[in-house]
Formats: sequence, structure tokens, C-alpha cells
Amino acid sequence: MAIEPDLVRAERRGRTLLLTLDHPPVNVLSRRVLTALAARLREAEADPEVRAVVLASAAEKAFAAGADIREMAPMGPAAAHEHGSAGQAITRQIERLPLPVIAAVHGVCLGGGCEISLACDFILASEDAVFGQPEVNLGVMPGWGGTRRLPRRVGPARARRWVLTGRPVPAAAAFADGLVERVVPRAELLPEALALAEELAAKPPLALAAAKYALLNAIDPDLDAGLDYELELWARLFGTLGQKEGMRAFLDKRPLRPMARDEWAVSSKGFPWGSPETRNPPGKRNKD
Repeated sequence: MAIEPDLVRAERRGRTLLLTLDHPPVNVLSRRVLTALAARLREAEADPEVRAVVLASAAEKAFAAGADIREMAPMGPAAAHEHGSAGQAITRQIERLPLPVIAAVHGVCLGGGCEISLACDFILASEDAVFGQPEVNLGVMPGWGGTRRLPRRVGPARARRWVLTGRPVPAAAAFADGLVERVVPRAELLPEALALAEELAAKPPLALAAAKYALLNAIDPDLDAGLDYELELWARLFGTLGQKEGMRAFLDKRPLRPMARDEWAVSSKGFPWGSPETRNPPGKRNKD
């Protein structure tokens, strides 16, 4: 896929690289955007003068409104697995970058957008920011690392509330839950993020990188295995009645049609909670 760098603009601010998502109107995270962001992150790692990264948004109302539902709605499990792998690759690229990464979040930060922020080392938010993992309302679940990273950031009980209800979480509540480092007025968001980046940029870079990697290993030494498990479940949901109905209802802007119990039982085949004779072995994936 061709890289479209204008979808993620890059600007040097001293020793900080400011990466700005610019995919109007709400920075939907299509494959094109993911490809551009991956390229910009590689540029940051390759530039010997860059010591920190700030990820921000040019959209007035959003940091990132999540993955592209129109792109995902027709997918079956195999296509979804490939797409989810691309989303997870971005979050792992951010997390493994040997530079501190700060998310400067304003407006809506939902689904894949929230998962990208979770992969950053720090999240600063404006007072109007709203976070959330609403995937359950679409008949799926977080698939770009949300079920793995959210519990380690906010704790298991709060993560259950976020993921199982799909409710939006205002910035003040996200701060109280421990996700957000600081909440500031919108006009102060980018200056605050750049100031934190400059503070970090002044540290010895190898020590900073080593500390970042050590902390990641201490917080979640089994992250890769957890992400693989999340991706398998996420991909299996594609092609189920709940996923097709959930995403179609979202695109049609209508309420969800309730699923009958017998439909739920049929769709559960191959999942861990299905009957023993219909469960797939770990790591075995349904195909389109």
C-alpha cells in the first residue's frame, strides 16, 4: 500500500517530533492512516536528533474516532485477523519505540484511537476529551491491545466497566481512573505535551530507552502472548451474527436488533465458552 504522509504530518519542535493525525473529519483509522503512521514512527526512530515524540490531532472534534467501520463491516475472520494484526503492529511499534511517546488527546478518543493512546508512555488530555472502548456495541471487542493494556493502566475492575459497557469516559473520569497523566484546557494541551517531551528529551537517551523497556517487561512480561489471544478472539467475532448486526446498525444509525438465545448459542461455536465439542484448540482460527 502506498504511503500518504499527509495523513500524518511531521514537524520538528527542537528535539521533539510532533506527529499530527490529519484525516478529516475525525481521524478514522483506516489502513491508509495506519500505514502513514507506521512510516512516520520509523522516521522518528531513524532520526538521531529526535529524542521524544508527541502524537496529536488536527481534527477539531477528535483525537481519533476509532477504526474504519465501513472497512471492517464486511470482513470475515481471516480478513479481520489480518486487519487486527495491522492495528496491533502500530500499538507495538509505539510501545517498543526507544523514545518516549506522549499522546495529546482532545475530543473523542474511541476504539482504536483509545488503544493507540494506551500504547503511549504518557496521555495528556484536554478538558473536552472523551475516551472509550465501545467495540462491544458493534458486536466485537477491542482488538488492537485494549484488553491487555487497559487493565494494566486502570486496573481490572475499571477495565471491565470500560470494555463491557462500552460507555464513553470523560477526561476527568479517565484521570481519576489513572489513564490520563494530566487534564488541561484545550489551549494548553499541545504546549504542555511539548514541554513534557522536552523534559524527557533532555535525559540520557540510552538510559531512557532502557528504563522504558524494563518497565514494559515488569508491567506485562507476557504481553505478546496476551495480544495473540486477544487477536484470535477478536478475529473470530467477525462473521458472527452479532458483528454483522452491530456494525450494520452503526452504519445505518439505528438501534441493535436483539439476538435470540439460539442465535447466541450457534454463534458461540469455537469460542472458549462454547460447548466442549465445538471449541477450537488454542491458536486455531476460523476461516472466511
